[in-house]
Amino acid sequence: MTEQDKINILRSQLHEHNHRYYVLNQPIISDQEFDLMMHELQDLEARHPEMYDANSPTMRVGSDITKEFRQVAHRHPMLSLANTYNEQDVAEWYNQVSRGLEGEPFEVCCEMKYDGLSISLTYENGRLTQAVTRGDGVQGDDVTTNVKTIRSIPLVLQPGLGYPDNFEIRGEILMPWDSFNRLNEEREEIGEQPFANPRNAASGTLKSQDSKVVAERGLDAYLYYLITTSDQEGHYESLEKARTWGFKISEGMRKAHSLQEIYDFIAYWDEQRKSLPVATDGIVLKVNSLRQQKHLGFTAKSPRWAIAYKFKAERVCTRLIEVTYQVGRTGAITPVANMETVQLAGTRVHRATLNNEDFIRSFDLHEGDWVYVEKGGEIIPKIVGVDVERRNPSAQPVRFITHCPECGAELRRLEGEAAHYCPNDTGCPPQIKGRIEHFIARKAMNIDSLGPETVDTYYERGLIENIADLYTLTPEQLNYEGNREKSANKIVAAIEASKQVPFERVVFALGIRMVGETTAKILARHFKNIEALRTATVEQLTDVDGIGGVIAVNIVEYFRNQKNAEIVDRLIAYGLRMELSEEQQQMQGTALEGLSIVISGVFAQHSRDEYKQIIEQNGGKNVGSISKKTSFILAGENMGPSKLEKAEKLGIRIVGEDEFLAML
Repeated sequence: MTEQDKINILRSQLHEHNHRYYVLNQPIISDQEFDLMMHELQDLEARHPEMYDANSPTMRVGSDITKEFRQVAHRHPMLSLANTYNEQDVAEWYNQVSRGLEGEPFEVCCEMKYDGLSISLTYENGRLTQAVTRGDGVQGDDVTTNVKTIRSIPLVLQPGLGYPDNFEIRGEILMPWDSFNRLNEEREEIGEQPFANPRNAASGTLKSQDSKVVAERGLDAYLYYLITTSDQEGHYESLEKARTWGFKISEGMRKAHSLQEIYDFIAYWDEQRKSLPVATDGIVLKVNSLRQQKHLGFTAKSPRWAIAYKFKAERVCTRLIEVTYQVGRTGAITPVANMETVQLAGTRVHRATLNNEDFIRSFDLHEGDWVYVEKGGEIIPKIVGVDVERRNPSAQPVRFITHCPECGAELRRLEGEAAHYCPNDTGCPPQIKGRIEHFIARKAMNIDSLGPETVDTYYERGLIENIADLYTLTPEQLNYEGNREKSANKIVAAIEASKQVPFERVVFALGIRMVGETTAKILARHFKNIEALRTATVEQLTDVDGIGGVIAVNIVEYFRNQKNAEIVDRLIAYGLRMELSEEQQQMQGTALEGLSIVISGVFAQHSRDEYKQIIEQNGGKNVGSISKKTSFILAGENMGPSKLEKAEKLGIRIVGEDEFLAML
């Protein structure tokens, strides 16, 4: 057997094992065996680049190539459904369908309404060729590369199953609860805001410019509509057929023959949905016959043959015990309602965020109040009302604190902002530890050998009191128990390696209030070094495009603080990168001001990501698709033939790598 034959066999076997594990939930080999097969295939493909296949199982791991999503028009519009929240509206819809069909008997297919992101998948000759988001219903984003990392979506269908040569199937991209909870734990560990609900997480993940991120986050998919040219079968039957082709179809799908059967289905799933592995927010009802669907037709916004019944958010009433206050990394004070424990949406709840003082006042919250709590689509419980009639007449209003609960400093509330802040950013323990955790995060200094628990331990032991102290740690200090030598050496090496992180990420890592990644890049590119930035006035800062007055004041106050100034001096002395590299400075200018540039091909002197950065640094704009507005195409080797053809048709100039660099 040749290695090429082995590649084909492994691909076929891995596709089958993917289907058994992620769709059927019936694996027949261990995870280790699967991984060994995958590694073998990766090694073989590396030796035989001529065997490249965009739908190989190895494509599911994703890549870190940054790309722009191009807009693709839907062959059939992806319309939204009319929504209802009560059974009376369901009955009205049911009767309208009956009138529209002039009394002809009809079945209704009842399905779960999954809370995710709609997707349209196109298959040609049994191979996934395109995946497009709903977008505005007329056109959406081509996210094919990202979708290929979702293991429950088949890349290649087994031959001989009777599927059409070309077809489109639609469904929902979801983030299961397990993946969602794990992701939020990771985000909280590195100081990032957790996602509010699985739908937001799924949407943000699918739109990621890095398909490796998509692959790591464990998305799932359920398919719910097969577009077919035949109207002689039912919607339910067509999906059951798609199930045999390898698609993941909901097991909860049922046919109803009366209004009462629909009500029974709604009542059953209103309770049982709490045990599902993914988020649902309702039921979808569709006339089953495709012929009858065609007869009923559409309104301007939605099909007449379908409706969505949305579950009401579960609400419970419980007693407020006390309000406590948490101090965040930036010093923001968050009030928290501590309540008598109650069961809500499948979990036991005893705490809910109160956001800020204005939120508390909006409910006229009193001590010991009986409060209404909801989750709805949110994972974080929230108070949505107060039962005033049950209030104790002698109860006192909840008064927002005036001093920090951690360090005692008097709180501040800036004009135009909702939150109170503790100004003692260099002496308040939660802020100190929070700033260190922010500093070591992946998008900042990327000291991945450290985590929040480790930071907390080092702080409690007196080893670190600020971010500069990290660079004084020694393996001997960290190996205090005598059995962590390897781990201690790894941590110190990771801290040392962080000195090579570029200047713009150092600016972000400092943790200046309201200075995020984008703002840090703007500041680094404008001021070029830390000395120019730390001595800039509010006026000089606000002259920079993208820097507002509040951010400018925060920056000036940060560097004016004596303790912060000393920390920055120490970071400079320890050898962190405190200026743009010579290459970055040389590449910076206005040569591309106002130009829209498409990048295509493989380059010798810089990567595609580096060229995108160079374009931005010189005032240009990166665009993903060619149009009449495109200024020119930066073309490397192996430029796509379709892009070349379109460029020639529109008369767009092709610029090579050397010519482009000379322009700068």
